[in-house]
Amino acid sequence: MPCSEQPIVILGGFMSFSGFYASMRNALQVLTGQPTTVVDVQSLDWLPSLTLAGWRYLLDKLDARVQEATLSSPTGKSTLVGHSAGGVLARLYLSPCSFLGRTYSGLQLVDQLITLGSPHYNRQRWLHGGMLSRWVERRLPGARFSPAVQYISVAGQLTHGRCHGSFAERQAYRFYQAITREGNAWGDGLIPIQSALLQGARHIVLDGVGHSPGFGGPWYGSEQVVPRWWAASIDSPNQDASPAPP
Repeated sequence: MPCSEQPIVILGGFMSFSGFYASMRNALQVLTGQPTTVVDVQSLDWLPSLTLAGWRYLLDKLDARVQEATLSSPTGKSTLVGHSAGGVLARLYLSPCSFLGRTYSGLQLVDQLITLGSPHYNRQRWLHGGMLSRWVERRLPGARFSPAVQYISVAGQLTHGRCHGSFAERQAYRFYQAITREGNAWGDGLIPIQSALLQGARHIVLDGVGHSPGFGGPWYGSEQVVPRWWAASIDSPNQDASPAPP
């Protein structure tokens, strides 16, 4: 289990900006007492992410922050938290293989990866980072570097997709169907649970939690939600944060 004093680094999701995660960072830092930082990424930095070169640009930013954080780590390692597409990109960062001429040290610097509502399995080419998800899954399937890295994938169970339901249910149905072909499913309003739970990782399903503000209810970064997935991530691996969706 990762040391309780090692730093935590947060990587945000597609089209997000670092300031968006201030509440998550503050909640984690107060809760754990561990130094917590957010990768300095702005919304426009995500625009080139439809290309491999765009991924490398973001990976460079992630690497700089992890390297900096790990300098003060008593273990020489950090815990990495990735929200949405950031969780998928973080899986690529762990690879010791060269990527566009650059080799990252993620596997040597990170011993725990927590993904929050990340679309690990996505059939779309463009929607919600589908190309990134499929590329990473083909080359680094599931919890590829376990047990050297403890993988924890967190999914929200907020909205059930229904093609003839309420506005939120119809919207969720379209999102879920686009990602996994199955709209009649549970998810966080954007990412269905079956997409967010990485094979081989520790699975945590949080009832009543949305993908981000605007989906109704609290989201993964809300002050009252952060303690739920953090506590579950350090619990016995045989316990779940909440029951699986029906």
